[in-house]
Amino acid sequence: MGAGGSKVGGYQRRNSRRRSNTGTMSDINVTPLVDVMLVLLIVFMVAAPLMTTGVPIELPKTQAKQLATPSEPLTISVQADRKVFIDKSEIALGDLAAKLQALAKNGNEEQLMVRGDTNVPYGAIMEVMGVLNSAGFTKISLVTTPADKVAPAN
Repeated sequence: MGAGGSKVGGYQRRNSRRRSNTGTMSDINVTPLVDVMLVLLIVFMVAAPLMTTGVPIELPKTQAKQLATPSEPLTISVQADRKVFIDKSEIALGDLAAKLQALAKNGNEEQLMVRGDTNVPYGAIMEVMGVLNSAGFTKISLVTTPADKVAPAN
């Protein structure tokens, strides 16, 4: 009997050890998959709000609270040079009502958000809101940015 404890000089024992160490592994390592998914989740959470801004304008700052909207509203933007946009596409003011009625999923009950640059005259914003109101839209909201510290009005 050899030191290996088997009849043929330890050959069977070495061979059985070798087979158990080199057998196929049937476990799947999901740690890298989870890591990649968490990184993608964080990237999309950060990037999603940045993709909804649309046309670059400087919004006025207020202390108003944000409204909860059940669905994604249509956004109308008015730039400082009085150009009107629906989401990111420019449109003439005369064509605004017809285009919105074609885009509105809920008809005249569609939620509309009006974004106006700080440098746009008040009359231009009211002109756009007048067109929206005459087209039958009643759920119109004005978009602002929250002010860090706005002095209270006297």
